[in-house]
Amino acid sequence: MTQANIDYGSRQAVGLVAGREISTRLRSKAFRIFTGLMMALMIIGVLIVKLISGMSSGPDATIGVTAQTAGLAAPVTATAKGIGENIATRQVASEADGNKQITDGKLDALLVGNGSDVQVVVKKELDRKLQTVFDSFAGQQALNNQIKTLGGDPAKVATQVGQAKATVKPLEPPYPYDVAQLVLGAAAGVLIYLVMMMNAQAIAQGVVEEKQSRVVELLLATVKPWQMLFGKILGIGALGLAQMVLIGAAAVIPAALTGLLPSVSAAAGTVVWLVVWFVLGFLAYALVFAGLGALVSRQEDIGQVISLPLMLLIGGYVVGISILPSNPGNRFVEILSIIPTFSPTLMPMRIGMGGVPVWEIVVALALLVAFIPGLLWLSARIYRNAIVRTGTKVRFRDALRAA
Repeated sequence: MTQANIDYGSRQAVGLVAGREISTRLRSKAFRIFTGLMMALMIIGVLIVKLISGMSSGPDATIGVTAQTAGLAAPVTATAKGIGENIATRQVASEADGNKQITDGKLDALLVGNGSDVQVVVKKELDRKLQTVFDSFAGQQALNNQIKTLGGDPAKVATQVGQAKATVKPLEPPYPYDVAQLVLGAAAGVLIYLVMMMNAQAIAQGVVEEKQSRVVELLLATVKPWQMLFGKILGIGALGLAQMVLIGAAAVIPAALTGLLPSVSAAAGTVVWLVVWFVLGFLAYALVFAGLGALVSRQEDIGQVISLPLMLLIGGYVVGISILPSNPGNRFVEILSIIPTFSPTLMPMRIGMGGVPVWEIVVALALLVAFIPGLLWLSARIYRNAIVRTGTKVRFRDALRAA
């Protein structure tokens, strides 16, 4: 038999095993329900974010002013803006009308008095943020009164104070992170983590199921162990990739239609990197889970053998989702995202958020690609030596020995 015939036969065997895995998974109700549920959750999540962003575009509070305090409207708004609050002012017909609007919930507070000092009417108590605004404004008013007493010009002093700025000299220019990009990166991390975890565990469960039911013995009569291993990873990986694309599309399309995406090119770039990191990350973790799954013969024992790689997969996701949205430039996460065990979940999140140096992406990819051949050799050896050994758990040391 020629080398070409051998290669064709190997590809055909791998393809048959992959096709069997795909058809089996597609018939699984759990797989279909999970995919549909995740797509629905993505759509709902986009709509909620859009609703919240629309609600948050208005003022934080509405302040009423009378005819006597109308002159305070502009300076109190400027004071609020200076401390990060967005308030709107509205003149009322009279103080009594303003009190009624406060009672009805149409106003958050009402400025009363003769306009020379700060007097505020509220329904019960003043919001702490508004308290800070009015305290700052009262202090500014007191300073203005003192400047007038000393013969100065409060407007001129306020202009000079407002123009005074500290000169900041950064050693490295900061990256202008966009809120929409941060959300996009976080969503990318959640998506790749869920799909990777579900499908990588399915590898281990499938190996144990075939071993427990003795189906593997029938399959090994026609295909080789490495063909079974590659076919299983190829089939479940291809289906997992399709699953991720469907779920991702359920988020990207509504986000694009509602204007939530920072740009179409940014979303397209994130999707491409998601595919790259999923393929490499899934291959690495699937090899580990397949090899470790071959060590046991019962579904109840899977958790014991895959606990360490599962913790690494979960750990990278938890670190990323808890730190990056609020601190996308975190140095600790930057270092972790280059390490092969964490890069499949952390690096896509960082790329989606933006500001990742090209050299970090290249190094992370190179390390992960270099990591895979070692995992391939180790997993194939364990799988070949342990897949037909049923009963008690096969020790890791014994599985490494030649069969």
